[in-house]
Amino acid sequence: MARRCSPTWQPQILLTAQGADDILPMAAQATIVQATPSGWRMLLASGWEPGRIKGMCGGEALQPDLAAALQQAGVELWNMYGPTETTIWSSVRRLEAGEIALGGPIAGTQLYVLDATLQAVPQGVAGELYIGGVGLARGYLNRPALSAERFVADPFGAAGQRLYRTGDLVRWGADGKLEYLGRLDHQVKIRGFRIELGEIEAQLLAQPEVAEAVVVAQEGPAGMRLAAYVSLRSAAMPAGSLTAIPAASPSSAADLAAALKSALAGALPDYMVPAAVMVLERLPQTPNGKVDRKALPQLDAPASAYEAPQGNTELALAQIWRELLGTAEVGRHDNFFELGGHSITVLQLHARVKQQLGMDVPHRIYFEQTTLQLLAAALLQHSRSSAETEQQDLLAMDAMLAALED
Repeated sequence: MARRCSPTWQPQILLTAQGADDILPMAAQATIVQATPSGWRMLLASGWEPGRIKGMCGGEALQPDLAAALQQAGVELWNMYGPTETTIWSSVRRLEAGEIALGGPIAGTQLYVLDATLQAVPQGVAGELYIGGVGLARGYLNRPALSAERFVADPFGAAGQRLYRTGDLVRWGADGKLEYLGRLDHQVKIRGFRIELGEIEAQLLAQPEVAEAVVVAQEGPAGMRLAAYVSLRSAAMPAGSLTAIPAASPSSAADLAAALKSALAGALPDYMVPAAVMVLERLPQTPNGKVDRKALPQLDAPASAYEAPQGNTELALAQIWRELLGTAEVGRHDNFFELGGHSITVLQLHARVKQQLGMDVPHRIYFEQTTLQLLAAALLQHSRSSAETEQQDLLAMDAMLAALED
């Protein structure tokens, strides 16, 4: 952020990862502000009213809700894109209302969207963004292998020219704008499905309660699972505002997490719905204002009031859950999927229940009755219904045989 302190510009660092409260008086005098999306949210959460200034946003993906809030506040918003390896900025674009695009290359810079063989991809097809031009760094200091991996020969330029592989997934839109789709290293593969974490984050950010969201893949009791972290808007703020409130109480946080998972389930395939959602007061940040994914707390199994299993069916089912999910303790109100279960373990659960308990129920029962108590009750009900049907069939057969004898 910079302010005019005299007839000549004297830039001053105003915003840090520690907070924004102490810089509000200086921010009120600013005419040009540059910050990461996290920094912009921090400023708005502190009550700062930007007014008609020029705002430059970069360092992270710009979310539509943040862009809309800044533009509604009168900010002339510019999306700045570029990695450190290409001397910070490589493209700029002044954003119109409702658009998010990376913009065109700055002077002396070339942008290419290429496939794995360094061939240009057609319009509308996703590919990795490569950057060429005079801004490229020579490489990474004392890391020749990494330099060779990320800085490659330019197939479109003269001998000796290079391109930088950004690791960003992009595509050219029908209108000629460059659209950012996410990070290639934020693509994960879980249970055979390739998942773009940014798609899940976008759905979370579309929920009215959510101000910030990040999704990561973590190792859980039953293998890799998705974990979501969110911070919340203030319920008292009007639509479009971005003031974050402290993390919710345990009970309300559990209700919110359930509501968010339900919303995701209605918009995404089941394999893209996180195993659990954690509500934080604020997402952790690196010193330069980006979300620090490595500092996110480990997602534990959702806590619920423990009540021991009751009856032979619940006890036997709990033992199967413990073996499949690797958990030491299973209560009758625990949720199979929140403990780390997924579609593959459902198949294993179905096989074990059929083998060990002699109960063969449709697979949908396991997805509909997700707690130990409800599933045990459904298994018993299905077994009783099957027994009654079998008894009725036998009586009908006896009646048929008796009629034939007469």
